[in-house]
Amino acid sequence: MGAVYSYSYSSYARNLLGATIASLAVWAGLYLLLTGRGERFNVGGYLLRISPYMWALYGISFCIGLSVVGAAWGIFIAGSSILGGAVRTPRIATKNLISIIFCEVVAIYGVIMAIVFSAKIQAVNSSSGFSRSDYYTGFSLFWGGLAVGLSNLICGLAVGITGSNAAVADAHDQQLFVKILVIEIFGSVIGLFGLIVGLLVTGKAEDFAGVI
Repeated sequence: MGAVYSYSYSSYARNLLGATIASLAVWAGLYLLLTGRGERFNVGGYLLRISPYMWALYGISFCIGLSVVGAAWGIFIAGSSILGGAVRTPRIATKNLISIIFCEVVAIYGVIMAIVFSAKIQAVNSSSGFSRSDYYTGFSLFWGGLAVGLSNLICGLAVGITGSNAAVADAHDQQLFVKILVIEIFGSVIGLFGLIVGLLVTGKAEDFAGVI
């Protein structure tokens, strides 16, 4: 009963906080609109005031950070099942290490793409401002890195969960290992799809050059 009550209270507090923030945002918007300062809600101006270097570095950080998190999470899920199953059936320990390798490849995808993205970042004299090409490069690196990172995060979870089930199934019947391994291979391809999407998004991005 106490658990249900605490859950209901946390949901109420979360909804109240969301409603309060939404009300303040609406009130601020109406105030600026009615006082003739509605142009301050300029999303494009806000994006242009932020340095394209920041967008690019955030994209690279998401790319490698989320990829490593996905790989570590997958190794945690698959490794615990492999070690637990190997206590009863020692023969599965060596064969199921391929699941750990698949998870580690996810992190390698992120490292490779982060190196590719960072090659487009060059030092420029920002005193004269940035060109449109620089902003395009910054935005494309941000969304490309985010796409790669999220794809690798989901890929690491998919491979880890499938590898965990492969270890349990192999401990029960070794003929099931190859069948589940095929599913695991298809799951690992998700990270490769994310890598391709990242290359497509940033394919036309040029190096930072500044205003010439």
